[in-house]
Amino acid sequence: MSDRRRRLAPMRIGAHVESDDPLAAAKAVGADAVQFFLSDPQAWETPQPHPRAAELRAAADAGEIELYVHAPYRINLASTNNRLRIPSRKLLAEHAEAAAAIGAKGLIVHGGHVTAKDDIQVGFDNWRKAFQGAAKTGGYPLPILIENTAGGDHACARRFENLARLWDAIGEFEPGFCLDTCHAYCGGEDLTGIVDRLRGITGRVDLVHANGTNDGFDSGRDRHANITDSALDPELVVHVIGSSGATAVVENPNGAAAVTADVAYLRERLAS
Repeated sequence: MSDRRRRLAPMRIGAHVESDDPLAAAKAVGADAVQFFLSDPQAWETPQPHPRAAELRAAADAGEIELYVHAPYRINLASTNNRLRIPSRKLLAEHAEAAAAIGAKGLIVHGGHVTAKDDIQVGFDNWRKAFQGAAKTGGYPLPILIENTAGGDHACARRFENLARLWDAIGEFEPGFCLDTCHAYCGGEDLTGIVDRLRGITGRVDLVHANGTNDGFDSGRDRHANITDSALDPELVVHVIGSSGATAVVENPNGAAAVTADVAYLRERLAS
């Protein structure tokens, strides 16, 4: 799709919501896209069939809403520890199947990291092995959207020079990319022109996590904040979304009223 067609397409503004009734939650905050977990994000739990799977799938297939699933935080496909990396591969595959079953457009997973004593190249190689393993059985059933992270000197997707090495390892499998504005800013990346820089590395930006931050530039922290009450210029967040042409998802931890305000702010600014 050309940049001109991308700009002219209706832009969806979504929110991260609780998983029990995502469609009702989307309506409550004025979102036309939602992201949610399918299991406890801090646990190693196989996702169970969603009780509203048919309803979610029908709404997604009708184009009424876009669905995104966030994988558990514990997944670390880069790890050199077999007891972490191998369960991570299994859990990612299970969540990919469950997310595809409800009509999700993508499964978001963090870029992962190695330890200080490891060669980070091994982390990139481990990512490649995960995609190679999936390819043996037909590949993942939906796009895997790798998200940039804010902290860690040995992270695979914090510094963009490492992100480029990650894409050298896995680019042939055509993974997607999720840009988190808070993570990029706190990870030490200038948001000015960031979409063009990312497209030069990954070839794409599929989703934007539109987040303010409580922390400073290159702080390595990732505490999300209201977009309009943030250390990060809210207009820069708007610019990133507009230049990407991608769906934006608000991940505001401050309650429904704050999420509603962020969604409304983005919709108003992007329409102007």
